[in-house]
Amino acid sequence: MTDQPSAQPSGSTEKIARSAGAVSIAVMCSRVLGLIREQVFAGMFGAGFAIDAFVVAFRVPNLLRDLFAEGALSAAFVTVFTEYTTNRGAEATWRLAGNVLVFFALLISALTLVGLYWAAPIVNLLAPDFALIAGKTELTVQLTRIMFPFLLFVSLAAVVMGMLNTKGKFFVPAMSSTFFNLGSIVGGLSLAWLLPRFGQPAIAGMAWGTLIGGALQLMMQLPTLRQVGFRLFLSFNPFDPGLRRILLLMLPATIGLSATQINIFVNTNFAASCAEGSVSWLNYAFRLVQLPIGVFGVALSIAVMPVLARQAAQQDMVSLKQTFTSSLVLVFSLAVPATAGLVLLAAPIIRLIFEHGAFNALDTIQTADALAFYACGLFAYSAIKVMVPVFYAIGNTTYPVIGSFLGVGANILTITLVIDQLQHRGIALSTSCAMILNFLFLSVVLYRKLDGYPLGYLMKGVAKILVATALMGGWILLLTPPLAGWMTGNMTLQVTGLGLLIVSSVGIYVAGLQLLGLPEFTLLTGKLIQRFRKS
Repeated sequence: MTDQPSAQPSGSTEKIARSAGAVSIAVMCSRVLGLIREQVFAGMFGAGFAIDAFVVAFRVPNLLRDLFAEGALSAAFVTVFTEYTTNRGAEATWRLAGNVLVFFALLISALTLVGLYWAAPIVNLLAPDFALIAGKTELTVQLTRIMFPFLLFVSLAAVVMGMLNTKGKFFVPAMSSTFFNLGSIVGGLSLAWLLPRFGQPAIAGMAWGTLIGGALQLMMQLPTLRQVGFRLFLSFNPFDPGLRRILLLMLPATIGLSATQINIFVNTNFAASCAEGSVSWLNYAFRLVQLPIGVFGVALSIAVMPVLARQAAQQDMVSLKQTFTSSLVLVFSLAVPATAGLVLLAAPIIRLIFEHGAFNALDTIQTADALAFYACGLFAYSAIKVMVPVFYAIGNTTYPVIGSFLGVGANILTITLVIDQLQHRGIALSTSCAMILNFLFLSVVLYRKLDGYPLGYLMKGVAKILVATALMGGWILLLTPPLAGWMTGNMTLQVTGLGLLIVSSVGIYVAGLQLLGLPEFTLLTGKLIQRFRKS
């Protein structure tokens, strides 16, 4: 095996970073609206009966969404669609796209009907302890049936996103989830106000808002799809070679993602048996940690996938290794300081965002503890988002499956050991442990499968990132005590104090990376300076 550190970052770094930047802006908009959505939930319903029911109800179609739509389907479709676009021409490509759309519309519709019929047994399986509280299981079943068709909308939206990404369109599909949150907030609030007048619970309005948001997520991408030349061929051929190849690529990935869903099932089951509010505390914390995961990990994954697929199709393994290594450095340069910031500032962040209305000080403490434990696995979660597309590009999807099931074992073992002492915090810790083990496993396997990649270059970059993060962490610890009164005061003081801490800490970190000379970072800052001077 060879491990020749590259003196320079990959030639694709600037292009990937530019595409990822566009995706990050869109994802940031979506995540901010998502946080507003969670604020609405926290203010209206707090952390208890109604929100616990909503979280479990939404988890059922959301698990299948992760399984079929935004995970296996998206990655498999991009791989095959890129090959068709490169080698087979426009007509064959759009015929494949039409066949995939029809096939998955029929398949997901059938799954939705099954879910509507079996909603009660599914809820009892996910949260059996809800039956101990009068009306909680019944409310969860009602919300599950309202939200299940959401799966159809987001599955088709994922296929359309894959088409647009392959055609170099990243911003609009990434922005589509913003419309999901917008529909959820506007539609949900309107119906939450209206439905109680007809004897329905207000939380049911938020469930209908979720369905409205899912429809908007699909529809807002359609005009851009038409602009890139999409032609709809309404054919259904389950034996089409392209469709079969997508399904074969999906199969191991779906099995691997099912391991993630097993983890979520286990976590939900344990959380439902903890103190009331535990499901909600974990949900609020995970929603917040998804902000950096989406902005860093998901954005880079979306941007790097078509590049890796093209390099693999051209058998350019040298460029593929460089692209992967530089992408991993970029992920770490964003995820590692984000982890430090979330751990050190968990309580003031949760207080500022959620502690309003029915969400009280106890909820803040419990949610902040969960956030700190979730954040420990942030770097691994984000890195895996970049690593899995490499396995797709080289046509080997078995090992991500194995890594996922190793994560299941680590998750169950950790929860069993710590749940009595840490309660819901133990569930957040077990999730991070599972992600870290999966990351380490995939790192070793990928090194062997690629006959080595620039490990020395990667470690040198990580060392610089850790030094800059340590400087940033020291600054946060130094500045927090003088600002403690501000961060527990009124809203204006909290915003000012936390904003000052975050902005100054980011400045310290950026200055540290610039002084240490991280190649990916200095390349991008150099390009920005050139553009600024030209303008």
